[in-house]
Amino acid sequence: MRDLIDRYGATLTTLMCLLVAFWLLVLLILPNLYLFENSFRPYLPVQEIGGPKDVYTLKNYLTFFQSPIHISVFLWTVIYSSFVTAICFVIAYPLAYYLSKKATPSSLPTIFLLLTIPLWVSEIMRSFAWFIILSLKGPLNYLLISIDLIEKPIRWMTGFRSVIIGLVYTYVLFMLFPIYNAIQSLDTSQIEAADDLGAPAWRIHWRVILPHAKPGIASGAVMVFMLAAGSILVPTLLASTNSRWFTEIIQQWMFDSLDWNTGAAYAFLLLILCTVFVTLVMRLFRVKLSDIAK
Repeated sequence: MRDLIDRYGATLTTLMCLLVAFWLLVLLILPNLYLFENSFRPYLPVQEIGGPKDVYTLKNYLTFFQSPIHISVFLWTVIYSSFVTAICFVIAYPLAYYLSKKATPSSLPTIFLLLTIPLWVSEIMRSFAWFIILSLKGPLNYLLISIDLIEKPIRWMTGFRSVIIGLVYTYVLFMLFPIYNAIQSLDTSQIEAADDLGAPAWRIHWRVILPHAKPGIASGAVMVFMLAAGSILVPTLLASTNSRWFTEIIQQWMFDSLDWNTGAAYAFLLLILCTVFVTLVMRLFRVKLSDIAK
């Protein structure tokens, strides 16, 4: 705090702290507390709210555990969110290494501009674009047929294929930037020393670069997994009838059934169970929360 006051002055520092407190309290903490409180209340007609039937109960949470279909959808959401996270890492790591250690400083602004341009377009517009690209008579099938890679159009929008493609495209940069920041802080002389000692390229990455980039990898993995598991626009637009996402069930409870209480319970179950899953994976890979916060 003293550093902030010395740099920006007492007035500007106070204003920044108030804005942050407002954002945390009004836009994050209070709405989630209200949603959490409602998740323990039964779904009642308006005239019965506040009456004798309006009591705290675990019924909304038990609804999830009593529905094998909803449990199955949640498990598949976790599995495919993990798969999306792994694909994002496979794509982002080589690119992050190239940008941090191989690309010339003069080319970096252009490359980053090209990478961030898609973020200027809303997520729903990008999802609609992939809906058109992956459609049966879309440009992707037309291109593959024209270069004789396939003989007939492929139904890309069956199962989870289209959802995975959309999620990877949407969230891969959230994996790229943390890994890039971590690798950029690695002293290049360590890589050169390992190379001079005769270490092959794969061993240099395994023993030198990856351990140093572990905080960035952990941060990117947590962000991509949580964003993918909580995504609603991409699964809604790109999913098929046999590839439901858990957030779609939450949306149905809240907007189709108008049962905000059960929808709130499902939303907090998604948050809690995903947090438990991330914690277990962090322990499995021996990553601490302090590593992610770096």
